[in-house]
Amino acid sequence: MKLIKTEESVGCVIPHDMTEIVKDKRKGVLFKKGHVITKEDIPRLLDIGKEHIYVFELDEGMMHEDDAAKVLERITKGENLSSGAVSEGKIELTAEIDGLLKVNVGKLDRINALGEMMIATRVSGFPVKKGDKVAGMRAIPLVISKEKMREAEKIAAGEKIISVKPFAKMDYGLITTGNEIKKKRISDTFSPVIEEKLSEFGSKMVDHAYPGDDEDEIVKEIKRMEEEGLGLIILTGGMSVDPDDRTPGAIKKSGAEVVSYGSPVLPGAMLLVAYFGKTTILGLPGCVMYSKRTVFDIVLPHVMAGERITGEFITSLGNGGLCLSCPVCHYPNCSFGKGGADV
Repeated sequence: MKLIKTEESVGCVIPHDMTEIVKDKRKGVLFKKGHVITKEDIPRLLDIGKEHIYVFELDEGMMHEDDAAKVLERITKGENLSSGAVSEGKIELTAEIDGLLKVNVGKLDRINALGEMMIATRVSGFPVKKGDKVAGMRAIPLVISKEKMREAEKIAAGEKIISVKPFAKMDYGLITTGNEIKKKRISDTFSPVIEEKLSEFGSKMVDHAYPGDDEDEIVKEIKRMEEEGLGLIILTGGMSVDPDDRTPGAIKKSGAEVVSYGSPVLPGAMLLVAYFGKTTILGLPGCVMYSKRTVFDIVLPHVMAGERITGEFITSLGNGGLCLSCPVCHYPNCSFGKGGADV
């Protein structure tokens, strides 16, 4: 900082808030920290008694915090994101649609490691709603070297670090297994749960089958729905290791590629994920019917955003895979499901 005459301060940066006091009228900030002094500001500074002021001087190699925030905005803001104006050196990104937040965590970490700048985001893979705040960024000092900002740009390498993938309104088929359901010994209380969760994504059930516990019949229904071109087939019931539970074997017998049978998530350890061509197949354990939140709630947003679920992703869910079944559920604003690797 440098002490200079106020008349000579045009183009310099104010390092702290400057207060104006008018008796019986107002007391407040006249110029905020970081303000770049203009010719029109000089009389107002003199009016509050500032004949000399400490300022930051911007040389050719330095950048004001507002301009640095705009650089960070440029390298981070990808598809389906909007940004507001710079406020106190900070810019925030907001989701323009309902979708799945995607963050290149590797590049995010490298930029934050440069120092003197920061980008904070929600967790990658977080389901967001239109209007949700997803990130904020700024330079930390009032002025930062242009070379350091160029380093951040090089790390991004033309790739937008943050984006939101839209959810698809995917038609789906539901296969409800269990002879007790087929023979109407008990009511089907599982299907309404699935319909409610899928309706949150604007998706509708277009096919529903009740093959009982006959493995060949389950295989037949899987193949039929896949041939119909459905993007998602969900099977409920019969997912445990009991000898009467035939669903996992039927999925494998259908010719589907089983990605994972079992997950390190509670509730949801018996989840099965498979693919039949481009069709996603999910075998859901009974806990999805009676627990407020389960592995299904973690995996479903990725499926609806067109992500292909991998074994690596399922394995990574163990970190954050324990639901605490809180009396008041705040999911997804909690730790449950937040340890998953980026798909």
